[in-house]
Amino acid sequence: MTVDTQNPVKIQLTTRVRIDDEIETYELTVFGTRYQKGKTIYLKYDEIQEEGTIHTVVKILQDEATILRSGLLKMRLSFSLSEQKHGTHESTLGTIFLMTDTKKLSHENGKLSLAYDLSMQGTLAGYYEMDLEYKEDKL
Repeated sequence: MTVDTQNPVKIQLTTRVRIDDEIETYELTVFGTRYQKGKTIYLKYDEIQEEGTIHTVVKILQDEATILRSGLLKMRLSFSLSEQKHGTHESTLGTIFLMTDTKKLSHENGKLSLAYDLSMQGTLAGYYEMDLEYKEDKL
């Protein structure tokens, strides 16, 4: 794999989840790495929790995005405005099949914005809005 550029970044992630009439907001600030291969941008960061570490890679293309998580939690979610995408969430209890129906996907000036309906095992689990902002971290 030839990496064009690799830079340390500060990542601010805000996720809003609407289930029925309730909205919960989650915020996370982490430091990671941004690199590019061709036209694809990758963001890589770790979430350290008491139970263990979750390694996350966000892959951003022009009109698609994928979130891959491994370690303490194993998950794959893909997003595309043109089609519903299948995903998985694996745990010690087994694999849950996910589907995203992307309503919004934009990436510009260091900000990825997603809005999507998430279904688990064929049942709507909630409406998610995610904003992931990243900027070069000057060491």
